[in-house]
Amino acid sequence: MKKFMEIVEESLKNVKELLPWDLEEKLKEEEQPLLLDIREPYEYNAMHIKGSISVPRGILETACEYNYEETIPELVESRNREIVVICRSGYRSVLGAEVMQQLGYQNVCSLKSGLRGWNDYEQPLVNEHNEVVDIEEGDDYFTPMLKPEQIKQ
Repeated sequence: MKKFMEIVEESLKNVKELLPWDLEEKLKEEEQPLLLDIREPYEYNAMHIKGSISVPRGILETACEYNYEETIPELVESRNREIVVICRSGYRSVLGAEVMQQLGYQNVCSLKSGLRGWNDYEQPLVNEHNEVVDIEEGDDYFTPMLKPEQIKQ
C-alpha cells in the first residue's frame, strides 16, 4: 500500500512546479497563466489568489471536458495555455496537474508550497467578497490543526 506522500513523489517525476516568487513574476506579464484552485469551495471562499478559478479536485476531470454538468468552458479551451494548479500546500495540485497532463493539457504546473507558501511569501489573497485577507489571518488559516485522533501515536 502506498502512502499519500509516496503518490505525490511519484507524480512529481512528471509535473513541473513553480515557486511563489516565479508566479508573482508571471502575474506581471501581459499574457498571464490561468490560475486553477482545486481546493474545496469552503477553502476557496475563505481565501484565494485574485483571478483564480475554483474547480474542486473532485470534479477536475469532468470540468476539463465538454458534455458534463461540471464543464468549465474556459478550462476546456485552455489545453495549450499555461495553467498553474493551486491547493493549500502544493500536494493536491501536483496530483491535479498530473491528471490534467493525462487529459492533454500541454503547459500545466503546480504551485510549489501552495497557498501556504504564497501567504508566507506575503503575496495577497482575497476572500469570497474579493476583500484582501490579512497575512496573519492567512498564517492562522494555513496552520495545521490536527485533532489527537488524527495523529498516529
